[in-house]
Amino acid sequence: MSTPAAPARPGARVIAWRDYDPAVRELDGMSLGDVEVSGPPADAARRLWEVGARRVELPGTLDLTDALSAVSTVWALCLIRDLTALGVVVDWRLALDAGQTDWRALSHLHPPRTTTGTPDDAGVPGQWRHAHYLGKCLWRRGPGFIQIRDRRWGSLHRFTVREPEFHEAIEALSAGAPRSAVAPAVLADLEEEHLVGSVGGQAWFLPYRVQRWAKEAITL
Repeated sequence: MSTPAAPARPGARVIAWRDYDPAVRELDGMSLGDVEVSGPPADAARRLWEVGARRVELPGTLDLTDALSAVSTVWALCLIRDLTALGVVVDWRLALDAGQTDWRALSHLHPPRTTTGTPDDAGVPGQWRHAHYLGKCLWRRGPGFIQIRDRRWGSLHRFTVREPEFHEAIEALSAGAPRSAVAPAVLADLEEEHLVGSVGGQAWFLPYRVQRWAKEAITL
């Protein structure tokens, strides 16, 4: 009797450069070439940073309407989230599920080059770039609590979470997980606050984790 094959480990082949500015990326020594990344998205982002990547391109389009590629799409979205947290410029393209995902829920991520599936595909990337800044939707861990600060819709929404079941859910969803891996009531609460995104049967935690404040904490 044959042993079932292990599920493929999510990952991606990206193109990386040592500088964020397209005007200098053709200079000698700027290209890191194609880089294969896999494993937990936060670790993959950190490895890219440590080899000198300051601009990363994800080939193709991340399609939120394609349930068959949900695992790889969610993994890539988590990678973009964690690269954004490090201040890396990410060149990517997004296909939204029209009527289901408001692009502003993703507006804390580095702005995509193009979007499809919105009422204004020509205008959304520009709006996204104009309103984007580091720290727009983040979380931090304190002694016995997790705090989330969210400014994606303009005003500050702050949540301080002490319940262990929410801590467990955030841990599970940080790298993407099946929706069934999280208690339905917890998942529903997180989704109500637009803190979880879904592609097919996969879910992921939208805020990125902050390691240190980019500016005075009072402004965040």
